[in-house]
Amino acid sequence: MNILVTGGAGYIGSHVVIELLDSGYDVTVLDDLSLGFEENVDRRAEFIEGNILNEQDLETALSIQPDAVIHLGAWKAAGESMIYPEKYTYNNIVATLKLLIAMSKAGVSKIIFSSTAAVYGYPEYLPVDELHRIDPINYYGYTKMAIEENLKWYSKLKGISFVSLRYFNAAGYDAQSRVVKMERNSQNLLPIVMEIASGKRDILEIFGSDYDTPDGTCIRDYIHVSDLASAHLKAYNFLNQCGDNLIVNLGTGDGHSVLDVVKKTVEVTKHQIPYKFVDRRVGDPESLTTSFSLAKKVLNWSPVHSELRYIIGTMWNILQPKTNLLHPEIESS
Repeated sequence: MNILVTGGAGYIGSHVVIELLDSGYDVTVLDDLSLGFEENVDRRAEFIEGNILNEQDLETALSIQPDAVIHLGAWKAAGESMIYPEKYTYNNIVATLKLLIAMSKAGVSKIIFSSTAAVYGYPEYLPVDELHRIDPINYYGYTKMAIEENLKWYSKLKGISFVSLRYFNAAGYDAQSRVVKMERNSQNLLPIVMEIASGKRDILEIFGSDYDTPDGTCIRDYIHVSDLASAHLKAYNFLNQCGDNLIVNLGTGDGHSVLDVVKKTVEVTKHQIPYKFVDRRVGDPESLTTSFSLAKKVLNWSPVHSELRYIIGTMWNILQPKTNLLHPEIESS
């Protein structure tokens, strides 16, 4: 069976492609390389350089008659989305609608969608579960919410079954170093900390030191990208076996503060992480964690690679010289 992965040259997409290929599936990747790297696409996959906003590119990609589409082709910087909403309208909402129209035309009836915890906004309780109120506080989160609503309509009207996976904080890299280039222009904490450890940045700005948390800094739920990848495979199996629609959170249930991440990075990399406190950012909840109980119950999925030391070790590993690819901090978790 062939699976089409949009955004398959990106950070999460390249790991999903590896997971699918390792499990024996044929994979076709459609990516315009605006955020991803062709070098990160496993050579076992067929690669098509193209954009899902382009109807001809979609027609070409879907001409293989894939059994399902895994859709990861979107922009995801929450702060940027508040400055350039039009960019996120086109690249997230309009592009996904074009994909759904093309899927319907081609007779492809299964899609797994890369969604986000940003649809929830400020948590009213913790851990956040799938019954939590939907109230995004940035335009990026809104675009994912809008796409989920359209998935429901296309399921009802066109018979397209879907699983929407609401990610929490994706981090880490393939432990075998098969993804060779780090995510470009990431605005997330762990990639920034790794750049400081490797000398590419000078100092970490920590937004706020007076939150109601044990050390005063924000707490987040970090999940290893390989655990996310395995959830996509289980979501595909779910669609094949059940055909029902599903919206599910993907996280660990454990929270780590900004200073937890800094301290663990120093421990793993043996490099200091200079930091300074600056004003809080608008839209930062003090704590955000989830329960993966629904994913465990319905998908038989649990995170197995998401211990913080392991996450940081796999990130540090790809920054090391090739003579040191098997970094000692990467151990079975």
